[in-house]
Amino acid sequence: MEALIASYGDTSSDSDSESSPAPASEQKTSQESTAVLLPPPPLSLLDAPNSLGFLDYLPSAQPSRVRNFPHIDGNYALHVYIPVYIPAAPRKEMALFIRRLSSVVPGLHAVDVDVPLDVLCKDEQKLEQVGLGREFHISLGRTVPIRVHQIDSLVAMLRQKLQTQRRYWIDFSKWEVFVNDDHTRTFVSVEVITAGLAEITKQIQAVNEVYKLHNLPEFYKDPRPHISVAWALGDTRESLKKVVEDERRKSTVGGSLQKCIFTSRFSGIDCKIGNKTYKICKFSDE
Repeated sequence: MEALIASYGDTSSDSDSESSPAPASEQKTSQESTAVLLPPPPLSLLDAPNSLGFLDYLPSAQPSRVRNFPHIDGNYALHVYIPVYIPAAPRKEMALFIRRLSSVVPGLHAVDVDVPLDVLCKDEQKLEQVGLGREFHISLGRTVPIRVHQIDSLVAMLRQKLQTQRRYWIDFSKWEVFVNDDHTRTFVSVEVITAGLAEITKQIQAVNEVYKLHNLPEFYKDPRPHISVAWALGDTRESLKKVVEDERRKSTVGGSLQKCIFTSRFSGIDCKIGNKTYKICKFSDE
């Protein structure tokens, strides 16, 4: 069989229509509901999509991309996430830091933008609007391949588990460097370490429960919610961490308290399957 070319695509919202989603190769990264419980999934849903191991997602629309898992006809890439937008006010200060990063570490790219950072950095407006003004995401589960007959069950169970969510604020307080599982990419990210962490952790646990019922790999045991804003090929942790640690020292208040980089209000949970996006939860302000 052919190999599955599936990767996490851009996070633009597609309508939640009744049409079938396109294969992943065509795409460009709680509280339990009180509704009546759904019956357990049929045994066929417990068959693994393929026998290969799963790697952490890699954002798409980028040069020299590395695929996560082989292409098999009829498979679709599944990704569950919280959409995040960086407010306009903090983008300017974040852009200054990204310029410093780009000057020290060549070869950086803005996540999901097929343009090198050193090109974006030549135009302040483009860096803020193109590099930082788009939709980002906090992953609530690994991006994995699923079969078409699993789609309805997965979406229904995710909605059952995550249907009603209270609004909360998310503080992005810490610049951090992450490397994907096979060390082919390094990411510069902004991590959630205070406000919002408990809520996101519960949502990850709920997604894990749905993944387990469909024999899909669970998320990391000690999840560290974050958004990634830049990436480099290979394992470039050492050079990036020097710049990131220097920025952390500058943003420390009173010797220990870290200044919040930006705050975003929880906006819901999306599930992208192929090139189709499903809205998973609605809000409760109680």
